[in-house]
Amino acid sequence: VQLQASGGGLVQPGGSLRLSCATSGFSFHLKNMGWYRQAPGKQREMVAVSQARGNIYYADSVKDRFIISRVNAENTLYLQMNNLKPDDTAVYYCNVEGRTEGWGQGTQVTVSS
Repeated sequence: VQLQASGGGLVQPGGSLRLSCATSGFSFHLKNMGWYRQAPGKQREMVAVSQARGNIYYADSVKDRFIISRVNAENTLYLQMNNLKPDDTAVYYCNVEGRTEGWGQGTQVTVSS
């Protein structure tokens, strides 16, 4: 399983970013995929999940601001993040839902003025 998250950066509050997660080595279209984040000094938390059968769910803190999507033909997972807040600052990771290893380096998102 290979997971490569990208697209992070420094953005001002209220700004937007789009994260991408390129995957390989498994049947992406059959897997529930998630975005997770870990802020300094905090535990990793779920941000959004896209299930293989189409269901989507979000953490309450990002509902109505973030949109998770996937392109199965490209084995790629996306996270559109709008109206970013300083509390969204974290390293963002993608992974197969329920998988507890192989997190990769993630991509840093910093929201600051």
